[in-house]
Amino acid sequence: MELPIKALDCRDTEIHYTIKALNLSYWLSRRVDDFKWFLWKEATASKCILKNVNCEARPGEILAIAGPSGAGKTTLLEVLAGIIPLSRLSGNVLVNNEAMDPGHFRRVSGYVTQDQLLFPLLTVEETLMYSARLRMHDGQQHNKAAVRVKELLKELGLEEVANVRIGGESNRGISGGQKRRVSIGVDLVHDPTVLLIDEPTSGLDSASAFHVVSLLKSMATKQGKTIVLTVHQPGFRILELFDRILLLSNGTVIHHGTLHLLEQRLQFAGHSIPCHVNVLEFAIEVTQDLVVSTEESEDCEDIRRNLQLSNVKENNICYANPLFMEVLILCQRFSNNIYRTKQLFIARTIQALAAGIVLGTIFMNAGNDSMRSKLQTQIGFFAFSLTFLLSSTTEGLPIYLQERRILMKETSRGAYRVSSYVISNTMVFMPFLLFVALLYTFPVYWLVGLRREINAFLYFSLVVWLVVLMSNSFVACFSALVPNFIMGTSLIAGLVGSFFLFSGYFISKEDIPKYWIFMHYLSLFKYPFECFMLNEYGGEKGQKRCLKIVEGQCYLNGEGFLKQQGLNESQKWSNIVVMLSFIVGYRFLSILLLSYRSCRTKC
Repeated sequence: MELPIKALDCRDTEIHYTIKALNLSYWLSRRVDDFKWFLWKEATASKCILKNVNCEARPGEILAIAGPSGAGKTTLLEVLAGIIPLSRLSGNVLVNNEAMDPGHFRRVSGYVTQDQLLFPLLTVEETLMYSARLRMHDGQQHNKAAVRVKELLKELGLEEVANVRIGGESNRGISGGQKRRVSIGVDLVHDPTVLLIDEPTSGLDSASAFHVVSLLKSMATKQGKTIVLTVHQPGFRILELFDRILLLSNGTVIHHGTLHLLEQRLQFAGHSIPCHVNVLEFAIEVTQDLVVSTEESEDCEDIRRNLQLSNVKENNICYANPLFMEVLILCQRFSNNIYRTKQLFIARTIQALAAGIVLGTIFMNAGNDSMRSKLQTQIGFFAFSLTFLLSSTTEGLPIYLQERRILMKETSRGAYRVSSYVISNTMVFMPFLLFVALLYTFPVYWLVGLRREINAFLYFSLVVWLVVLMSNSFVACFSALVPNFIMGTSLIAGLVGSFFLFSGYFISKEDIPKYWIFMHYLSLFKYPFECFMLNEYGGEKGQKRCLKIVEGQCYLNGEGFLKQQGLNESQKWSNIVVMLSFIVGYRFLSILLLSYRSCRTKC
């Protein structure tokens, strides 16, 4: 029976929430990479992760989900957090005795993953500040967000490291325990009434772990928050802070209740708990003896069949800020990250300037022997310039891949829209890549000896800018598609090479087989390559310019050369429009791909 869904206001965070799972089961189906897959036949391996789970998390209490590895702890936490779509579940998840609306619940709750997905170059205060502005209503009220962040820094005990950067593998920052508290703080800035945390004590020493759980206990008792967390091997002191314990084994509930009741069950089963082992740790070792003798009412096959009957309506997420404000906040955050990525900023700047000077000096004196060799040399320069420009922006791939993980987490919690991220990313890169383009064109244009006209120089600079923007958009698009850096570099390098092959430089358009002609028009090399030639050999002066002399007579001028290439003056600006279309098109595709990835975790 489908339960009604209560439509709640996204601003409603004063209500305390009781979360219940009733006969909750989850069947995971995975595609098997075997011979059947290559025959386009469906091959899947299925596993029952959760089996008829019943549990309850109450306001003002901490519910700890425990169990051995593979018991289904994280999966259950994701179900309660609204991460796993309800349509894939059998049973019900209730919030205040109403069927969960995942869109609303993700707005009023906080979900902290085990992976600490933080920007290493932002300070602790900046990390919390950006999260507050994105997730609090009226994020443009900077003072309101600043007050909340100051309160949170004090509450989390992070005041002393407020101006210290998070840090990562290459640069030192705050400690592991402090990072864990920052991760919790990121999901506390909007003051959620429900907090779900995956392994808050993982990787921490006993003192740091106890400090984190004590902080959570204080939030539960003083603020009435509903807190659910997973735990693997808690110490004695930490164990006493839990109000209820849910013990899982192979997806089945072994115990749900207080620690004292668990100890009584162990004694009733004839177990004597050793002095040096706490109750929960001992219970995990003897879970099989605690299993109730009665069998579940449904086996895994019944569960899987019932999943087909599930029809849960899920409302859309409502966002705290309008699109414009999201773009503004994300632009500020992304600008800080780019500016502080010194290696990328300095390397890209030096690379552009050095390449312009080196290429300019290499091609400066070439082609002085004859007009024909000069023409060939300049065309070769255009082709090599495009190769350099289009292949030099792939260093943005690791940045995109790193941010994608944070993006998936933040968008799944309703912090902002995917489109806001892509638009802000584009806006920040535009001036940066304009600066890079000018560093390259200023030396190379005049050293090579291209047309000595300011209009021609400005057009050349515009084309170079659009080329690096196209390349950046291309990388951004495929960074949303590929699973990792190795796959990304291989795919991008292969496609860039294909674009060069079909550009018309190696093989003319007429000689390209018809079944490959589409690659000619999709080539990122074709349009800027034609623009370079039109800029140099077009116009009134360019068309009258003699490019080849035979026996003292002009055999080939600029107009004749462009006709040989099948180019006309009108393409000078129509190609610019096509290049702009590529930039917008790849960015739009990245929005679709990222939205699809995000939808897989929140729809």
